[in-house]
Amino acid sequence: MKAMLLKSLGSLEQNPEPLELGELPVPEPADREILVKVTACGVCHTELDEIEGRTPPPRLPVVPGHQVVGTVVERGSGARAFAEGDRVGVAWIYSACGTCKFCESGNENLCASFKATGRDVNGGYAQYMTVPEAFAHVIPAAFSNVEAAPLLCAGAIGYRSLRLTNLEDGASLGLTGFGASAHLVLKLTRQVYPNSPVFVFARSEKERKFARELGATWAGDTTDEPPGNLSCIIDTTPAWKPVVEALRNLEPGGRLVINAIRKEDIDKHYLRGLDYPTHLWLEKEVKSVANVARRDVAEFLEIAAEMRLEPDIEEFALEEANRALIEVKSRRIRGAKVLVIQ
Repeated sequence: MKAMLLKSLGSLEQNPEPLELGELPVPEPADREILVKVTACGVCHTELDEIEGRTPPPRLPVVPGHQVVGTVVERGSGARAFAEGDRVGVAWIYSACGTCKFCESGNENLCASFKATGRDVNGGYAQYMTVPEAFAHVIPAAFSNVEAAPLLCAGAIGYRSLRLTNLEDGASLGLTGFGASAHLVLKLTRQVYPNSPVFVFARSEKERKFARELGATWAGDTTDEPPGNLSCIIDTTPAWKPVVEALRNLEPGGRLVINAIRKEDIDKHYLRGLDYPTHLWLEKEVKSVANVARRDVAEFLEIAAEMRLEPDIEEFALEEANRALIEVKSRRIRGAKVLVIQ
């Protein structure tokens, strides 16, 4: 089978083509696993974190990709949840232990044995992959393959982030960064919390224009002051500067939710400007988002189907994965990027 392989780590500035097209044997499903013929896979900033070493794979080479849509073509022994021909999705959460206190409470995203699709095991930048059937998801008929792919990570992690804000209808929401996840959060917020104004902070005027087109109340640069402090803010950037700026824009008792698996060190010096009275006093809160649980994915897919919450998509061939990653790195983003796999 064809697959895009990550064989070594390093910055995209030094190596703009970190993935190599190669041939691998079609994997065989183990007990209670299914073999999936991949039809689409979303491209995520987390792939950059893997490639550039901020959340490195435990071994190389590895096939990245964790927003996977495909068809079940074979079942391992004991796998009965899906039939051959069923359409399924695979998200960032590939597996967890199932017995710790986090797994038993439905928060297997916090499990110490958490395994990530496309990092700890081969993912969806390939024609086939295997997955434990308990960690595969039914894809609603409302969505095409490419529409469904970003919902599995950008959408699900955005949904978890929005829940963690404790937003109430009518309270203001800020979004710092406006890529694949944030544009879905904006669409979701406008339907679930119709009286809540949404304020978007983004470096690119194209992203700000896109946010306004989708219904943002206001859109400005990262350092611009919104017309009033905000009840809660979701940060989806890989940088520190937006975190400091977001804390400044929170109202007393407000909450900042940081939706990022890692932060880059390139602008870490902004943390030196953190001032307790300005940024943290008056009971402001900071909450991080760690991965997604299965229920986040399942709930969001159901909600998205009911609302017809369609992501904006840019399509690429599997062989164009490096170009898609470079565009993510350089913030040439309008919605979500998806690889279409033949």
